[in-house]
Amino acid sequence: MATAPTSGLPLHPLDPLSGAEIQFAIDVVTKAHGELFFNVVSLHEPRKAEMTRWLENASAPRPTRIADVVVVAPGGKVYDGFVDLASGAIIKWELLDGLQPIITMEELIAVEHVCRKDPKVIEQCEISGIPKEDMDKVYCDPWTIGYDERHGSKVRLQQTLMYYRPNVDDCQYQYPLDFCPIYDGNKKEIIAIDIPKVRRPLSKAPAINYHPAGVNKAGGYRNNLKPIDITQPEGVSFKMAGREIEWQNWKFHIGFNYREGIVLNNITFNDKGTVRPIFYRLSLTEMVVPYGNPEHPHQRKHAFDLGEYGAGYMTNSLTLGCDCKGSIHYLDAEFPTRAGGIRTIKNAICIHEEDGGILFKHTDFRDESVIVTRARKLIIQQIFTAANYEYAIQWIFHQDGTIQPEIKLTGILNTYTMDPNEDTKGWGTQVYPGVNAHNHQHLFCLRIDANVDGPNNTVFMADAVASDAPVGSPENYYGNAFSAKRTKFSTVGESATDYNGATSRTWDICNTNRLHPYSGKPASYKLVSREVAGLLPKEGSLVWKRAGFARHAVHDRDDQLWPAGRHVPQTSGEPSLGLPEWMGDGSESIDNTNVVLWHTFGVTHIPAPEDFPIMPVEPITLLLRPRNFFTNNPTMDVPPSFCSTPSQVAASGAGVTDATDKLSTLAFDNGGSCCKNETAKLPLRSQL
Repeated sequence: MATAPTSGLPLHPLDPLSGAEIQFAIDVVTKAHGELFFNVVSLHEPRKAEMTRWLENASAPRPTRIADVVVVAPGGKVYDGFVDLASGAIIKWELLDGLQPIITMEELIAVEHVCRKDPKVIEQCEISGIPKEDMDKVYCDPWTIGYDERHGSKVRLQQTLMYYRPNVDDCQYQYPLDFCPIYDGNKKEIIAIDIPKVRRPLSKAPAINYHPAGVNKAGGYRNNLKPIDITQPEGVSFKMAGREIEWQNWKFHIGFNYREGIVLNNITFNDKGTVRPIFYRLSLTEMVVPYGNPEHPHQRKHAFDLGEYGAGYMTNSLTLGCDCKGSIHYLDAEFPTRAGGIRTIKNAICIHEEDGGILFKHTDFRDESVIVTRARKLIIQQIFTAANYEYAIQWIFHQDGTIQPEIKLTGILNTYTMDPNEDTKGWGTQVYPGVNAHNHQHLFCLRIDANVDGPNNTVFMADAVASDAPVGSPENYYGNAFSAKRTKFSTVGESATDYNGATSRTWDICNTNRLHPYSGKPASYKLVSREVAGLLPKEGSLVWKRAGFARHAVHDRDDQLWPAGRHVPQTSGEPSLGLPEWMGDGSESIDNTNVVLWHTFGVTHIPAPEDFPIMPVEPITLLLRPRNFFTNNPTMDVPPSFCSTPSQVAASGAGVTDATDKLSTLAFDNGGSCCKNETAKLPLRSQL
């Protein structure tokens, strides 16, 4: 029996598995079952009830550390297992039937080398106009095949999107090829090639590149940018104890796993000495990117980037001063290799503060007395690369109790070849000669495990609506009345709702057992999300069946983690896994109980030439805002930058609070002033 790791144990039960723990689990499984390919070795999180008992009483039994293990055996059999890291016992070992686990980075990388040597691929490259001796210039982006009824789910497959690079530094996506090989991961060979009915030869357009040599060749970089420095001479305002962070009344745990990437747990806010729970767990738990070209085999292009590849596995090693500026704290990530070793991603998470602009301000027009307080925000960030796309995931914490998940999309368009002047039929856009960028969507699923002032919560839908009473009626004589209409979700089925921009729809997570002393309304956190693109593929389509979580903007269902199913690659969607499966007939009560809100949001991308050859960042943001939660504005104790009251103005500025940033300067010295009155002024009415 391998020796259990006894030193350097994590301080917190939700800390990711350490390298030693991962290696221990691998050794236990290898000794019991021989040589295997390790797809997953990750923390099996303690169940919420057990974890809550420990959080409420540190003397309670510490939750057992258990490793969640997924392996592929020689020949392609897939097993799920649990390893007790204290005893070294395998407490679960289950053979899966017709399910394929996540595709690892090592599997993706291996495909390109096979493609370059395959005779059938070489033949298709020659038909496209690439000489045999140029196969080292042929590249491929392997994707899981999604689902293809010709091959089913028993065999582990990838589809390979093919490209050419005349020069090693060229952007490959400007030279797409028109055929699609299919790779068998068990045999490590190409088993089929999808060839279009109409062949499209390789584009001969000159290269357009975004690296320095390409930019300099096109005219060079702009030279009118002056440096901006971000400094914190006295250090940062947050404290770290292991992976627990405290900042501006906030306290929470920062986890990280292979699939979701950043996971935030036990989020609390110190409200004037009372520590109030808000959320038990927050994470971005799934996403789907359906493409809109109906021609075969493009219907297979609908990537579940988290469930099929993993936001953790694909995360970048972040660089100081580039990905993150200022005073940065980093956290690393450790994962297994397929062969049973350890892979470390340095700087997988960056934590830093940023100036947040104005927090609040008011100027009295009578005498120009003023108060202005600047905001600070805390950012927890990771960036992952899914083949051509980059996703910067930021969890932004604000001083007023707001949590702001924000995603910044950049990277490169997924492209397909086209003939000169070919009609794209509206399914895509020619963004460069010979380059067709297909329409697509990015739909993300946010999992919100609520704990607003305690575990028993209720969700309401809120719509701003005009009064039903007609103009001239006693209730609405002048016709200007409107209010927020709140609809309670009593059952799981009632919660399956969509966004309505016409009513500024939001969703309130409420503790109906705790009413505000002034408003009489329940303590709440409001989900404000306006970028909510509906799933465009039609009901009954392959994407609709596989991505059941994306059919509605909001669902309410607890205790599960993966809204498209635990094992996503090559599922047919029959039956639909994940949320549709868990919701059952929709009759389960969700009133005043432990609730988990699932929110699908995102964008529809109709490409344009401005997106090529590399896309400027497109941000998607949403808010979780306190409503009727605090007695009043919780940020009044944040020191102002400048404050002068009417009495201080009348007394020629005596006692004025001036904490303005002394490093800030006038861009052009024109004698102007900011915030403060140099001399006392008479009230404006007297001046008039």
